[in-house]
Amino acid sequence: MNLKTKHPIVIAIDGTSASGKSTNAKLVAKALGYVYVDTGAMYRTLAWHCLLKHVDVNDAKAVANACRRWKTSFECVERDGLRQVHLLVDGFYPEKEIRLKETAAAVSHVAAVPKVRDWMKKTQRDCIQFGNLVMEGRDIGTNVFPETDFKFYLDAKLEERSARRAADGVHENLAARDQRDSQRAAAPLMIALGAKVLDNSKLTSAETSGWLLAEIRKIMALEK
Repeated sequence: MNLKTKHPIVIAIDGTSASGKSTNAKLVAKALGYVYVDTGAMYRTLAWHCLLKHVDVNDAKAVANACRRWKTSFECVERDGLRQVHLLVDGFYPEKEIRLKETAAAVSHVAAVPKVRDWMKKTQRDCIQFGNLVMEGRDIGTNVFPETDFKFYLDAKLEERSARRAADGVHENLAARDQRDSQRAAAPLMIALGAKVLDNSKLTSAETSGWLLAEIRKIMALEK
């Protein structure tokens, strides 16, 4: 499905940790033929870079300096029918490194730095060069692309999200993560104005992505 507009479409999928953002954003992007952007991976990449360079992730000034100085670029790759944007550091995409426990533990500290979020916002908006996007994160509809008409917020009960994480072999204090994300001074996690909200605690990925696609088609039909 393609909607002819002057500007690329951005579908913003925000939500809490383990709410199914990544899985469903990929399914939607694949179904529409849009480019998938995982903004969380960009923050993880910076967290990995800081750890690699022995930057104290609890030192906001040091993290901001690292973000200002690192050499990054984009690549758009296709894998299993899904096109997605990768943020490279010195030409390298740390695909496995950003999923390590050490990186996961550092990322929320890095993401709370205001100058980092400023840099990320500009960088993420530059992804529009690749065409229509499905972008998932925590502040896409509120901060990165607040002008988009396609805003969605996924959530699930805490116990369900914790069970999903545990099934992936990850044990994380999601309540604490939610608190850090929602209370940070820079672009806190919140529901964007006009966003459509779905609690998918009892839904499968197929049901969640189906709901998203149906809502997207409704909005597209209104804009034709």
